[in-house]
Amino acid sequence: MPGTFDIATAHKRFPALKEDQVYLDNAGGSQILDDVITSITDYYTKNNVQLGASYRISQISTSRYNQGYEAAAKYMNASPDEIVLGSSTTQLFVNLAGALAFEEGDEIVISKLDHETNIDPWLLMADRLKLKVKWWVSEKSELKLTPENLKPLLSPKVKFVACTHVSNVLGTIHDVKALADTVHEAGALFCVDGVSFAPHRQVDVKAFGVDFYAFSWYKVYAPHIAVLYASTAAQERIKSYGHYFNPTKTLEDKLGLAGSNYESSQSLTAAVAYLDGAFPAIKEHEGKLQKILLDYLNSRTDVTIHGSTSADSNERVPTVSFTVEGVSSRKIVEDAEKISNFAFRWGHFYSKRLCDEILELGPEAVTRVSMVHYNTEEEIHGLVEVLEKVLP
Repeated sequence: MPGTFDIATAHKRFPALKEDQVYLDNAGGSQILDDVITSITDYYTKNNVQLGASYRISQISTSRYNQGYEAAAKYMNASPDEIVLGSSTTQLFVNLAGALAFEEGDEIVISKLDHETNIDPWLLMADRLKLKVKWWVSEKSELKLTPENLKPLLSPKVKFVACTHVSNVLGTIHDVKALADTVHEAGALFCVDGVSFAPHRQVDVKAFGVDFYAFSWYKVYAPHIAVLYASTAAQERIKSYGHYFNPTKTLEDKLGLAGSNYESSQSLTAAVAYLDGAFPAIKEHEGKLQKILLDYLNSRTDVTIHGSTSADSNERVPTVSFTVEGVSSRKIVEDAEKISNFAFRWGHFYSKRLCDEILELGPEAVTRVSMVHYNTEEEIHGLVEVLEKVLP
């Protein structure tokens, strides 16, 4: 039930957290839940067979695989027929881009605030179909995608719009429901990259009103696989990549390409069970974590926070990127590693157009600290103490 999720207990559910490392690079990949690890181990020792056969173990394995799909769909408030699991969000978007059909001369809108995962596939699609690309940007002072800065790009010729739910650099939450309404009023399809949103808030594709939505489960306490949602209506625009003799009724039929890793897919049942009812507590706890760090960074006149400077959990998730005047992002990380066990990173994190063209940063881009619910307030206070030592 909502409200019963205990953060202190949650910390104990991740075996990797017993190691002498404080994980603050979670936007790149989270640690894995104990029950997920057990589920995968059990699969390999008891059920590692090909699916769909009539013998008993295959029937058990097939049932667990299907339960994984059902759990992943439930997590997103979708039907199992509306999702497909695959190796990564990038791969799933590339598959989708190759399967969509538009007319030559149609227009698409792509956000420059996005990870390249939600850019390159659509550029490839535009090249293949001879579509016109329009770039969606936000002023450097705002750094937020809104209906107001989208509307000037829309016209009856625009057939597809793509953007991120949360930037993996900025951490700011975009109002995808308002954006979806704006896109649909223009008669276009709307695709959202939810990779940096899903570990922190409940995903509800029906409430969001999106046509396509994807995220990576390996950032949501599960194995290295991803999920793509396509509404039943939007699937009418997708041609099947499946073998000619196989069914084409579901998104998995159309785009799966045998890419739904068996042991990982069936383990999603455990991940979803763990997260059931957890997000109110996660939101509250992560708000405390980001406030500790943001209060410190905001207190320094030589620090620029890229994204919202507010610690309000309604405004952002605890992915915090910053630069320091006169100090390279790389040096900050390397100096911290010399004196601590804190694991965070520097770079553009595949949001290179954002870092180069919008933020106008150098090749070392930002220092990024990305927290999740299993991090503790003590850890973030400790990080602040380390930053105090390594910054001027």
